[in-house]
Amino acid sequence: MPIRPGFGTLGDAKVVNANFFAVKMTKRTIHDYKVIIKQKGGDEWQGKSGRGRGAGRGRGAGRGRGSTRAPAGGTGTGGDDDESDGPGRQIKARIFQILEGHPQYVQYAHHIAHDRSQRIVSAVELPQPLQIEVQYTEEGETVPRSNPRVYTVDVKYQRELTTDELNQYMNGDADRTSDDFPLLISALDLIMQHHAANVGVRFGRNRYFFNSLGPQPLGLGLEAWRGFFVSVRPMYKQLMVNVNVCMSAFYTPGNLADTMTAFQSRTSGGMPAAFVDKLKVATTYLGYTKKKAILRITGETPRQAKFDCEEMGGTVTVEEYFRRKYNIRLTRLDLPVVDIGSSGKRVLVPPELCNIYSGQPYANQLGKDETKTMINIACRSPQENAATIRDQGFSSLGLLSDTPTDTLTAFGMSVERDMTSIHSRILPAANIAYRSGPVTPREGSWNLIKTKFQAGGVASKWAVLLVQQGNHVEFTGRSDQRLIRLLGAFARICKECGVAIPARPSIIMETGGLPRMDNEQNRSRAMEQIDRVFTQNRIDRDKPSFVLVLLPTVDRFLYPGIKCLGDVKYGFHTVHMVLNERTCLDTRKQAQYFANVALKVNIKLGGVNHVLHDKDALWLNAMDTMVVGIDVTHPGHNSPRGTPSIAAVVASIDKRFVHYPASLSLQKPNENKEAKEMVENLTDMMVERLNIWKEKNKSLPERILIYRDGVSEGQYQLVLRYELPQIREAFKRVSPKAAYRPKLTIAVCGKRHHARPYPRTWKTENRNTLPGTVIDQGITDIYGFDFYLQAHKGLKGSARPTHYYIVYDDFHYDADTFQQGTHTASYLYARATKAVSLVPPAYYADLACDRARFYLNDLLNASAPRSRGKPTQEEQERVFQQAKQDWGNGIHPDLRRSMFYI
Repeated sequence: MPIRPGFGTLGDAKVVNANFFAVKMTKRTIHDYKVIIKQKGGDEWQGKSGRGRGAGRGRGAGRGRGSTRAPAGGTGTGGDDDESDGPGRQIKARIFQILEGHPQYVQYAHHIAHDRSQRIVSAVELPQPLQIEVQYTEEGETVPRSNPRVYTVDVKYQRELTTDELNQYMNGDADRTSDDFPLLISALDLIMQHHAANVGVRFGRNRYFFNSLGPQPLGLGLEAWRGFFVSVRPMYKQLMVNVNVCMSAFYTPGNLADTMTAFQSRTSGGMPAAFVDKLKVATTYLGYTKKKAILRITGETPRQAKFDCEEMGGTVTVEEYFRRKYNIRLTRLDLPVVDIGSSGKRVLVPPELCNIYSGQPYANQLGKDETKTMINIACRSPQENAATIRDQGFSSLGLLSDTPTDTLTAFGMSVERDMTSIHSRILPAANIAYRSGPVTPREGSWNLIKTKFQAGGVASKWAVLLVQQGNHVEFTGRSDQRLIRLLGAFARICKECGVAIPARPSIIMETGGLPRMDNEQNRSRAMEQIDRVFTQNRIDRDKPSFVLVLLPTVDRFLYPGIKCLGDVKYGFHTVHMVLNERTCLDTRKQAQYFANVALKVNIKLGGVNHVLHDKDALWLNAMDTMVVGIDVTHPGHNSPRGTPSIAAVVASIDKRFVHYPASLSLQKPNENKEAKEMVENLTDMMVERLNIWKEKNKSLPERILIYRDGVSEGQYQLVLRYELPQIREAFKRVSPKAAYRPKLTIAVCGKRHHARPYPRTWKTENRNTLPGTVIDQGITDIYGFDFYLQAHKGLKGSARPTHYYIVYDDFHYDADTFQQGTHTASYLYARATKAVSLVPPAYYADLACDRARFYLNDLLNASAPRSRGKPTQEEQERVFQQAKQDWGNGIHPDLRRSMFYI
């Protein structure tokens, strides 16, 4: 990868703070050990299965349909074979928890940090050999078992890690790295996070959440927990730790029956199938607390659910079983029982006997209302976040303690409490040009008042689809004069902006009353009804330039369904508007709202909204250049195994870098986790983009600049290993007779980082750093060519810059050219009148991925939880073939050379 060519100098210099804190180390040596866990009398723990011998085998277990057991599960271990959190992870974490109280371990405990799985690092040498026997018990279990399982924990010495090479590397010696370097950094992370791992809840990489910080209700049995991201980072001449505030949804503790009742009340009787996915509950009817994951909600009440129980002489209901076995008389007989067993082995329990315990992260997608509440809770000023890190973060993470038993102290580490101060610069804003004249952005934005698009698109005719659903009826029908006036105002504003559009639509279509979108059958009926409307109106034969879709409300089924019909089946552009007072129904707001919609209409029709002034585009136009954006989107949490990922490649086709048609491709789920984020079919997609550029410009580009989104810091080398060869192969294919070697630059752009700059004083608007803030020293890579750029204005919360890292560069850009060029390009986003946080080509690739998800909406955005257990290869292949069938031929040929996705 290219070495940093130097630091940038362009712009007004500013000193800012950043949420990085200096780490001091007085000890040079860390002892690294591997942990091997074996069940006594069993095989070595391989981390492949969470089940020990005899797990789940208990007295009184009956047999029945589908190997049904008695609801109680006897006196077996129950939670041992829970695979909901990853095979073996929960048991290994529990073994480490028990280990910390063992006499052989206690004497070394404050010198040790571990990952609760297979690694221990120690500030002192541990005796060898070191084997410790652990008697397994569930957390909170007080009654000794008659035949408890015993594990042997074998701690084996691996290596001695020293900080000498790390210090030399941070001081500028790029050659002072070894195979132990990543091991040392991960060891330092274990030490830094040891306290948080013991007192908090880990959810996500390096993120810890704390109940002590005061959960806030989200609704529907969920609450928001505040936590902190913490990660050790080697910087130039200084080891630092990056600390940031984060939020996540957790289950609200309480009785499961009460939660289910509240859920049904809020969702008009709906059952929380996705809500309980991965949820664990605690039961106490066995005489001790037992934690198990819910497999499913059965749909049968305690009086309806039956099983064969030899102990009770035949078939019994769940209600009868608990009355006779435990003398428990159930009171919530209206609620379905839950299955807390495993595949092929049911364990049926009434929800009133299940308690949701605290500290369980919610991994599914939040609903609309809960998302809004979460955003409001999480959205705090930079000043508040900085104070939270200083006042709560350090104490919660254990970064303040200096007692002799503290892990940091044992390893000779301490953390300074003041944020680091770094140099930044404010880059000059881009100069924007419209047909009506130049516009000067102010604080990264401008408006469309009295402006005309640089080049107006042409709509020979346009159509309207009025979606009517339930009680949401804003207009009585196509002849409603209020509707006619609204459409007339829309056409007038489009014309004023420069779009050539008829004053009236050629046709106004009505869906008629659509069913409620509360189940899959109704959703299918609704889409079939809309499809019939298009067919009956011969929309495919007399195709409009675009269809304006008027929706009664925001909807996650109709919107993607209609987009799919337009993009894939019929090949016409669709533009959606939601009918409410906040948007187009308030005549005082119509002009601004319709002008923003016109931005999308014009670019879809091939028009040009605005361009950069010649001097700001010079860095791109100095030679024929094609700018490319690449991204990959993956299946959702509930998607069935076998659901493909989708890759998008967008590329400019004009000399003003406005239009970016897209190539889309399905790619099979990759068992190789390393390569999961990489684009598999990149050669074909790049060939398609290059051929269209050649057709448009009569030659191939001399230079190609790629902005690659969606790649984490640890995957930079994978781009060079997996994607760079495919790009070079595309160059060969597109010009088989003559060697084609354009100058190539690849920059990875990332927003999933935790670096946050803060003004030294809080006098700026919204208390954020200013638009155009660029940082290329202090918190950046020691040797690599990278920088943080905040091109946009932070409106709410803390502004997050984008991290750009150049992983390949034939053109040998200097820092100022690439930083300022990326900044000015951020003003070219076609559907907004402001600079955006992510450079537009990468933004467009992300939008294209989001649009493509609509074509596989049932798979990628599944709301019901997928079944537990690993599906067979044949089952995964069936899912993939279903996805290919839904995908069809992809984008309709009539739209492939347009920005249909915007």
